[in-house]
Amino acid sequence: MPINERLRLARERVGLTLKQVEAETGIGQSSLSEYETGKRSPRLVQLQALADLYRRSLGYFFEERDRPAETVLWREKPQDDQAATVQADFLRLCERYRNLETWCDDHRPCLLPKAEGQAPTYGYRDAERLAKQVRSALDLGDRPGQSLRCVLEEVCGVKLFHLEFEPTGSAACTVHPEYGSAVLLNASAVRWRRNFDLAHELFHILTWSIFRGDDEAEESTPSAQEEKFATCFAGNLLMPLETVRQSIEERVHDGKIAFEDLFGIARQFDVSVEALFWRMKFLYTRSEEDTRNDIERYKDVARVWEVDREHDEPPPRPLRFRALAIQALHEAKLSQGMFAEYLGISRREAMRYVEQEAPADEDVTIPSA
Repeated sequence: MPINERLRLARERVGLTLKQVEAETGIGQSSLSEYETGKRSPRLVQLQALADLYRRSLGYFFEERDRPAETVLWREKPQDDQAATVQADFLRLCERYRNLETWCDDHRPCLLPKAEGQAPTYGYRDAERLAKQVRSALDLGDRPGQSLRCVLEEVCGVKLFHLEFEPTGSAACTVHPEYGSAVLLNASAVRWRRNFDLAHELFHILTWSIFRGDDEAEESTPSAQEEKFATCFAGNLLMPLETVRQSIEERVHDGKIAFEDLFGIARQFDVSVEALFWRMKFLYTRSEEDTRNDIERYKDVARVWEVDREHDEPPPRPLRFRALAIQALHEAKLSQGMFAEYLGISRREAMRYVEQEAPADEDVTIPSA
């Protein structure tokens, strides 16, 4: 694909008009139009400015081969004025993560169980079985919420990012032949919401080939039924029935359980009290009406009990991403300026990493067994 076509495609994917690009870069609309029609070629400094605005690397415009489709699955797309840019930022982070792995020669294969089934016949039982299979294969234990993020990132090779966007109750994921599996969570969401969203998006990653097939659309929206399966999977993964049952019945007195005890159980499983109520609906065959009434009745009280859990901000970059960036910087595979850009920090902050460089021959001796 020639440069002019890549310029047009990159601009359209971030949802910008030529007028908006001119306002951001100072490059006139007539020049931009000529770049995109191939009548003129931009100078390198102009191409860099456009690459930055379009959330693309400079090398993207010089690649001879066509890239695989970058399909992003959204639960609910961000508001119109930020949808394209949030998606572009997400994919750029995925690409940069891949770059760091390549420069450091440290590719992490995606070690996730393979989901079985076909979309027309897929059901809730399949989602429940898949949750049990994942919990066992990844050795997540009886309270998976406490370790899920770490295991997916550090062991399974899933790339996990946090960005701020509206609505806060949304998330996204992608499965890409070059970037691998990646999840985007909302940095503004509270911890237990992010945890449930991660489990929810994990279902879509695991069943990507079942429900997406060879779809090469840039965006994809799951059906309402698929979303219900994902919610079923997330609940079963994070709150194993027998463990939840045991935790509840240890605290039941005269057929009742105090709200503070329910909050304590939700904290153990790192989920919301609301999610726990829905889990109890299946555990004790409670009616949907009773469940909704309980959730509404305890909503105001829950805000008080859960206020201390709302101040756990996610890291701006995954820990492994940061570690690879530091390694690439120390090995001179990443400039100080690019290092700052990759980590989203100032050049002055980046200098601290340069100054703290460890001796190249420093190592730790491990005695033989």
